[in-house]
Amino acid sequence: MKTIEQIAAELQGYDPQALRAGDVNRFLARLVEPVTATETVGIFEALDRVLAQDVVSPISVPPHDNSAMDGFAFDGAQLRHDAPLRLKVVGTAFAGKAWQGAVASGECVRIMTGAVMPAGLDTVVPQEFTTVEGETVQIPPKLLQAGDNRRKLGEDLMAGQPALAQGTRITPAACGLLASLGIAVVPVFRRIRVAYFSTGDEILSLGEPPREGAVYDSNRYTVFGLLKRLGCDVIDLGVVRDEPALLEAAFTTAARQADAIITSGGVSVGEADHTKTMMKQLGDVAFWRIAMRPGRPMAVGRISGIKKASSQRGMVTSSSVFDSEKRFAAGLPQGGTAPSGGSEPHEVGSVGAILFGLPGNPVAVMVTFLAFVRPALLQMMGCTSAPPPLLKARSMEAIRKKPGRTEYQRGTVSLAPDGAPQVRTTGNQGSGVLSSMVQGNGLIVLHHDQGNVAVGDTVDVMMFDGVI
Repeated sequence: MKTIEQIAAELQGYDPQALRAGDVNRFLARLVEPVTATETVGIFEALDRVLAQDVVSPISVPPHDNSAMDGFAFDGAQLRHDAPLRLKVVGTAFAGKAWQGAVASGECVRIMTGAVMPAGLDTVVPQEFTTVEGETVQIPPKLLQAGDNRRKLGEDLMAGQPALAQGTRITPAACGLLASLGIAVVPVFRRIRVAYFSTGDEILSLGEPPREGAVYDSNRYTVFGLLKRLGCDVIDLGVVRDEPALLEAAFTTAARQADAIITSGGVSVGEADHTKTMMKQLGDVAFWRIAMRPGRPMAVGRISGIKKASSQRGMVTSSSVFDSEKRFAAGLPQGGTAPSGGSEPHEVGSVGAILFGLPGNPVAVMVTFLAFVRPALLQMMGCTSAPPPLLKARSMEAIRKKPGRTEYQRGTVSLAPDGAPQVRTTGNQGSGVLSSMVQGNGLIVLHHDQGNVAVGDTVDVMMFDGVI
């Protein structure tokens, strides 16, 4: 397992005080390691899980030549381009039951979609394109070519061929593909466990009365949603006050239970709290100033799962604060019982957990998660699929941009009158304007060396659909 210093030495031009966005992803790709433990789940539980081994097709799909249309099946060698073709109907082939008769030249079989193609027949004419007179069908010239409207045996998958590769994240389409092969259960990597908490004395939990200089915590709820959408098991440790004992308890408890820890707040230069000190004390951690907007401050590394006896009191206090908030959110009286949110330690905890220390501003939390944390967590899940490509869209407005940093501006993508994607910003791009993440449907990615954008220029957009 490489240290932060060793990983940094592998990156040419690594500068923790002015780190390019692309270098962040390259660094994290070296830091995180995929989980190895696996389990077997049924198809209904497989959505968004990651395959732990290749799936080889046990059968051919389709298992036989069949009709892609309701119509008439015949031997395509009889087609003529200078005159209509007249055929006698000698039977009907239904889906699910092969037709056993013989078909001579000048004859055809009425056939239903999905029905097995009778022996010697290779072409189907849709019934709406024919003229039927009694038991005779007339097919217009120049309508078809031999083999039209026939699904060939194994044209989707042949028996013995790879169907899905290890590392594939199972989509709804993949669930359907597995079912089409008659596969009811699949081996997947276990879900990764991610613990998260917010830090700061100015953070209010739900149920607490407002007070001057304080704000209600929104980051925990956006991070929770992002993690659930990703398919992680989440461990919510609530809001942790800026006290060494509480922070130590939160970090070590999280490291014993989770594969990864996400915090928000306490990583900026000049922060007047103990979060950064505790990160350094408990782990191998780097503190970055990323050349980006919004975001910039971020901490990454590994936190030890070794618990110190001095933190027992802090752990109890932190738990009590969170239990109170859960009771409020659940609509229970303050003396009631909150829904269970505990998690048992697992095999990773004795080693520690990967740390992602995110900035405190709400939009900055979401942007750094989407740009850096999400790809790293997918790698931890064992996912090998390529990230979705950025959408190309025409800018509907001029955007000011200085080269030397990557900017992620909230935008709304729509279709222009000519059908091409177009995008405009949501307006105020302040890192505390969380409503803009609701109004927009993507992030306009203005790359490190990119300058001002003119109206009509093409820009890249990271779309939100299915992610947030």
